Amino acid sequence: MQQRSVGRTGLFVSRLGLGTMTWGRETDEHEARDQFRRYVEAGGNFVDTAASYGDGLSEELLGSLIGDVVRREDVVIATKGGVGRRGHQRVPSASRGTLLDDLDASLRRLKVDHVDLWQVHVWSDETPIEETLATLDFAVQTGRARYVGISNYSGWQTAQAATWQRAVPGRVQLASTQVEYSLLQRSVEDEVIPAARATGLGVLPWSPLGRGVLTGKYRTGLPSDSRAASDTYAAFVHPYLDERGRGIVEAVTKAAEGLGWSPLQVALVWVRDRLGVTAPIVGARTASQISPALACEDLALPPELIAALDDVSAEVPRL
Repeated sequence: MQQRSVGRTGLFVSRLGLGTMTWGRETDEHEARDQFRRYVEAGGNFVDTAASYGDGLSEELLGSLIGDVVRREDVVIATKGGVGRRGHQRVPSASRGTLLDDLDASLRRLKVDHVDLWQVHVWSDETPIEETLATLDFAVQTGRARYVGISNYSGWQTAQAATWQRAVPGRVQLASTQVEYSLLQRSVEDEVIPAARATGLGVLPWSPLGRGVLTGKYRTGLPSDSRAASDTYAAFVHPYLDERGRGIVEAVTKAAEGLGWSPLQVALVWVRDRLGVTAPIVGARTASQISPALACEDLALPPELIAALDDVSAEVPRL
């Protein structure tokens, strides 16, 4: 699998990342092990998790596999912190205390002394950006993290954070930004992608398959074992099951039929090869679901199909 640098850094990752959001809950130890093994055997080296995934279960499961499925030095571990709880509700919390507590807990669960990429999971209005960024500096200075990044920041938030780190002497420059990006979600092209390119950040798209909708599984209804049919994830998926979404899925399906690919492969290759993208992060509940994504390595979309998909998925202009 080809590798790309993460932004303007010396960190290189495979151009397809493995997401682990479902690990420890929807994905058990056996499925996770099989996923991880298939991914590594295909040449992948970049695994993304977060302290909040399964309330730490994802990190625990990943930690149990490192050193078994793959040597620690052969994998790039990325995790995220900064999502706390108030009662039963999850809230952004990017304070120094919360972030460092999250990072130390992540290291214990992952059974490592450092992570390769540590990311602030979401912007928080309650914490001054200077405090959040100084905490990222401290994580690198103390050896807990090799590189740092941000996640789910808007365009102006991305530009502010990256510019601050570049302008102040002694600061650790941000390596990446992780955002939702797919044929169904292209709004990041307005400001986030340009901000990332201008400030040297690599873009790590999450949900590059449009929350599963771009695989075509919902064309004829809601499969009983799908996220859209579950109480937990239905609200997450349904916004893309609208008229615009159906039109994009039909275009992706038609392109796949003409190429002899799967719709998943068309959607994934489209986002993987967008300007500024380092590596889309693909998650799956089962090992069999990850295989079509791993078969994308040698695939490239013809320019005329890229143009057609760009046209049908264009965001509605804002007035």
